[in-house]
Amino acid sequence: MNFSRFISRVSAARKESPIRETTAIALKNPEILTLAAGWPNPALFPFQSAELKTHDGTVIKFHGKEMEKTLQYTTSKGIPGLLEWVRKLHIKYHSPPLMKLNPGDGGFDVVITSGSQDGLGKVFEMVANSGDNILLDDPCYAGTLAFLRPQGYNLISVATDQHGMRSDSLLKVMQRWKPQDAWDPESDIPKVLYTIPSCGNPTGASATLDRKKEVYKIAQDYDLLIIEDDPYYYLQFDNFIPSYQSIDVDGRVIRSDSMSKVMSSGLRIGWITGAHPFIKRLILHQQTTVIHSTTFGQSAVNALLDQWGMEGFERHIKKVQDFYRSQRDVMIQCMDKHMTDYAEWNVPSGGMFVWMKLKGIEDTTALIKKKALEKKVLLLPGSAFNVEDGKPSSYCRAAYSFASVEVMDEAFRRLAELVQEEWKHKAADSEN
Repeated sequence: MNFSRFISRVSAARKESPIRETTAIALKNPEILTLAAGWPNPALFPFQSAELKTHDGTVIKFHGKEMEKTLQYTTSKGIPGLLEWVRKLHIKYHSPPLMKLNPGDGGFDVVITSGSQDGLGKVFEMVANSGDNILLDDPCYAGTLAFLRPQGYNLISVATDQHGMRSDSLLKVMQRWKPQDAWDPESDIPKVLYTIPSCGNPTGASATLDRKKEVYKIAQDYDLLIIEDDPYYYLQFDNFIPSYQSIDVDGRVIRSDSMSKVMSSGLRIGWITGAHPFIKRLILHQQTTVIHSTTFGQSAVNALLDQWGMEGFERHIKKVQDFYRSQRDVMIQCMDKHMTDYAEWNVPSGGMFVWMKLKGIEDTTALIKKKALEKKVLLLPGSAFNVEDGKPSSYCRAAYSFASVEVMDEAFRRLAELVQEEWKHKAADSEN
């Protein structure tokens, strides 16, 4: 695979930071007498120790030299222990074919990022120039759209259904070009496809393995790079559907993961995995921005995983899944109670969201952003997730992750009243 074809002009111009290079050397070789590193002296750090207790009774303590390390600069790639844990997780859950290759031959590599969205922003900057065509799920995560729109990319929508991105829609879009156009540097053929395959935001849809294989084959035929944004992977309630990374034999999948949904969103710990030529350039970008993800956050996650082991992590994941499954069931019960006459929806098989279509409402934007808010009900209108900015949507997104039973029940009761009022206004207007 020709990795250089996907590297943007900005990313191609990035060079190794000499300061970051010496930091990596010093950390890897403690016997070196370094006068290069401009590290603050740990004797002046105001924090001497830290103790973290988990709900299961696990205690993590940092003191002495360990505390100094958690408060000091580290490598831009990430601390070694957490990098090793990421590899273990990917071996267990994804078994990437790229792991059979050495990094120098385009094999598997990883960089820790300040949450997955920080990493995704760097990925897009690495693989796309202003004016490039980018393919996206439609509807699409609003945070991704908010990042992409100001960059001057041409966003092309690919239709989705309850099983995620539709391969027939992707093929229809790509048939505007010929596969050989991928080798023409003057062609505007898309090079990048972005998708949330598991428990998607906003739709809650999860792509089946068959669907992923169809999409991947199209990506091979047209030499597309797949950005697999998968923060809800561990929130699948039934079975873990194999990822795009697990079927990637070419190195054309860049995967984004996060601890936000399963451990803590405030820790801001995520990671990007993929072929070494891509990860190397992401590290160069990281050297010039956040320098590295928080050392304390990385150390906390690493220490917890060390104490839990893989079995402890799996027990925690099961607890998370059970909780959100229960939350989903409660929301569906409340919707069945109040919204059956007023909305349509699919029951999500994981994640945090229900995507519902309000009957007889062409565009939910005003209803949700103004009228619902006036009744103290907060949801997100479907238009916020449309790839085409300003396009109306009859959908809205409801999140069940945080709300209590009482909040869900009352919110849907009020929403049902609002839809009923809209129908009455619409009927009155048509009579006039």
